[in-house]
Amino acid sequence: MSSGVHHPLLSVAPASLRPTQLTVGKAEVAAKRAEWEKLGGKKRRQLLEAHCFPGVLGPRQQVYIVDHHHLGLALLEERVEKVAVLIQRDFSWLEPGVFWRTMEFYRWAHPYDGHGGRTGYDAFPASLAELSDDPYRSLAARVRNAGGCAKDATPYAEFLWADFYRSRIKLSKGRIGNGTLQKAVLLAHGHEAGYLPGWSGAIG
Repeated sequence: MSSGVHHPLLSVAPASLRPTQLTVGKAEVAAKRAEWEKLGGKKRRQLLEAHCFPGVLGPRQQVYIVDHHHLGLALLEERVEKVAVLIQRDFSWLEPGVFWRTMEFYRWAHPYDGHGGRTGYDAFPASLAELSDDPYRSLAARVRNAGGCAKDATPYAEFLWADFYRSRIKLSKGRIGNGTLQKAVLLAHGHEAGYLPGWSGAIG
């Protein structure tokens, strides 16, 4: 049994990383790939050296990342060979059911699907490549980037924003036009959004 005191730094292939959520905003992943493709070899190396994925060791010594799924998937699709993972805790000795309950207790797992519905732990994908698209997650990120709300350290904050928009804005084929974004930013500053992490206050 490990005490979980040490925080080793591992070098792991993105294809071997296990996700702790079910969805990502694929538009965000595409944006990160576009940023990566603009970088030269030196800048790419610097980015990889400067960035560590926070992770947890799970059953069968699998490495689960607990943040930055969009970047992880982007690097996987860009065929990056290795990324750095800083292990927060070693839970490899736990049975799978106990492992996931513990992960959720620490707010390191988000078992909710692209409709905002609760799932069983067996619904977690086995790889980043299997993460499904939630366009409302992309909308939440674009609202934040447009100044609609502040970045918040609360785990899975943007999923709460995604669920807020899911019942208020209809996305046609997952597309986010300028009009949709403007409407979403206005909603972000409304009193109805006041319970959400990063809310910037009402305007007007």
